[in-house]
Amino acid sequence: MGGLGIIAGGGELPRAIAESACANGREVFVVALEKSGGWTNAFPHDRSSMGLVGRTLKLLREHGCREMVFAGYVDRPNFFKLRYDLKGLSWFPPVLWAMRKGDNTLLDAMVGLFAREGITVLSIGDVAPWLQVPPGPLGRVEPTADDVADIAFAIATARMQGTRDVGQAVVVRDGKVLAVEDRDGTDAMLTRLGKLPKGRGVLAKALKPMQNRKSDLPTIGVATVKNAAACGLAGIAIEAHTALVLDKPEVARTADALGLFVTAVPAPVAA
Repeated sequence: MGGLGIIAGGGELPRAIAESACANGREVFVVALEKSGGWTNAFPHDRSSMGLVGRTLKLLREHGCREMVFAGYVDRPNFFKLRYDLKGLSWFPPVLWAMRKGDNTLLDAMVGLFAREGITVLSIGDVAPWLQVPPGPLGRVEPTADDVADIAFAIATARMQGTRDVGQAVVVRDGKVLAVEDRDGTDAMLTRLGKLPKGRGVLAKALKPMQNRKSDLPTIGVATVKNAAACGLAGIAIEAHTALVLDKPEVARTADALGLFVTAVPAPVAA
């Protein structure tokens, strides 16, 4: 099988994948991008950047990585200001074209380019299926009948706005959309939303209908729960067997302590 390469951006997800893969007997090598953080020092790693494709490929091959996974957030760069090596320059035209089509097209292009180099890009669900959850609540708090109605509308709205190939999350309260995620992410959306009267409101995160599952799956963690509580929301809804939950026990404990529900609902069946 060889080693698993982790192209690591920011956030908690890359570290969770690295720790879980090692615990399951898989050797990992981390290619740390900007904002990946100091946690990478605990693993075999080196640094690269989006324009240094040749360097990234060299690192993966030197460490026996024939499979890799993208994990964590990366700010969308100005591709005209990146530093490139020769391989990066050769990838620039297809990547630029794909970037103009949207996030999902960009990922598809990256997957294809790595495949041509003999490296298979795996989905996070393939690498760390234990980060996904079955239907039902994660903690003791369950949604009310009114919350259930908001959840259904919020998940449907999140998937609908996902057709724009931008964000994955929305906030719904009493059947009205109060906030929609943009490229700056869920936390920024909640910050813009501010404090609501406590008691109702659902943060929902759903997979974009056209989304490639090999990166950027909807993800929540303890910080998401705390931020939702700070806004006065009643809870969080995600899609079962699709969204990722980082540190499930702590997410459940935090949600219970703050009086929020965190629940997974069945994802729509593909036609």
